Amino acid sequence: MLATRPPLTSRQEQIYEFLKDQIRNRGFAPTIQEIGKQFGIRSPSGVAAHLKALQRKGFITRESRRSRAIQLSEPLPAQTSIRLAGRISAGNPMLLIERSERVDFTRLFQLGDHYCLQVMGDSLVEEQIASGDYVVVRPQDSCAEGEIVVALVDNNQTTLKRFYREKDQIRLEPANGAMKPIYSDNVKVLGVVVGLVRQY
Repeated sequence: MLATRPPLTSRQEQIYEFLKDQIRNRGFAPTIQEIGKQFGIRSPSGVAAHLKALQRKGFITRESRRSRAIQLSEPLPAQTSIRLAGRISAGNPMLLIERSERVDFTRLFQLGDHYCLQVMGDSLVEEQIASGDYVVVRPQDSCAEGEIVVALVDNNQTTLKRFYREKDQIRLEPANGAMKPIYSDNVKVLGVVVGLVRQY
């Protein structure tokens, strides 16, 4: 377990996180030159010293005489990244811009006490949140003006709306021109929406 290993220095921790990020999103470790460029370490021997420390402390393994021979001692969590093949226009046609990267969704699906709710209804369709979508919610009892929140109204009903404070009440604003806002002086914020998942 990582918890039983010797502690890392701040720079060692940064390099270790960089290694994990590169291996997760590119499928292979960076070279010594790439690590040096990332952290402003001009000397390859300076990078090598940090890698030797990570190896000695049991965080990585290395194979000699190979430029990308760094491997993590602990396997990464289940794959939560998807290959980014490029960008495509949803307006006028354009040449496909090909890419060879990965988009990492780890943070969206490993957020501690975050939870998701399936949306029922069309009050936020103008925010591109449709019935059947799943919103990822960060539990908290306060929010910034205009954030999309899970709100408890009058102690017995919940709703998903944008939150606005007015002089003596709260306005819960839909994003649907056919619907009216909800006004109440008894609103409790249960969480703030931080992500959206849609399955076709």
